[in-house]
Amino acid sequence: MNLIVFGATGLVGKQLVQQALFNGHHVRAFGRNVFTTDFLQTDGLELVQGALFDATEVYNAIKGCDAVLSAIGGGTDGTDKTRTLGMKNIITQMKKAGVNRILAIGAVGILDAENGAMLMEQDDYPPEYLAVGLEHKKAYELLNESGLRWTIVCPADIRNEGPTGHYVTVAGHPPASGSGTINAGDLALFMLNEVTKNEFINRRVGISN
Repeated sequence: MNLIVFGATGLVGKQLVQQALFNGHHVRAFGRNVFTTDFLQTDGLELVQGALFDATEVYNAIKGCDAVLSAIGGGTDGTDKTRTLGMKNIITQMKKAGVNRILAIGAVGILDAENGAMLMEQDDYPPEYLAVGLEHKKAYELLNESGLRWTIVCPADIRNEGPTGHYVTVAGHPPASGSGTINAGDLALFMLNEVTKNEFINRRVGISN
């Protein structure tokens, strides 16, 4: 497949690029600092330096791809709108380019609790995570209204570790079993498996090691 990775220089983005190349995909790694990152240079890797808010650059990067993988991040105090404005631009350019499949990283707070409301809407949700949670919620709402075939994987704490191949996933809710944390490598592994298996179309997915 021809894949584009947004946020390619981040913790999970690097894992997405490396694993996708290992699995034989052609990968476009998009970001401001892609040429200063120590990616393994292979024929299947195309480095695309660009700005996430630039419509033309994002469109040109998406055009011709089979699917989009978004590992975009940003600040956590609510002032950084990278997740929402970046996702809005990605969605717009996907539609323009005729690309319909996207997998994105969200946050555990946008998963549902047992009462049906989001975890971030519960009284005991940590207040320090609310601002960034709202950004993730807005990004989810943009995807949910987009008409695209999307999947949002929603981890809690991400560890800077490679893939083990052992993780649990639950649609719509955080897994009841598992460690409550996820290796960056396993998060990337799930996303790359899902891009071919398509088991969680238009679903939020909880994940844990």
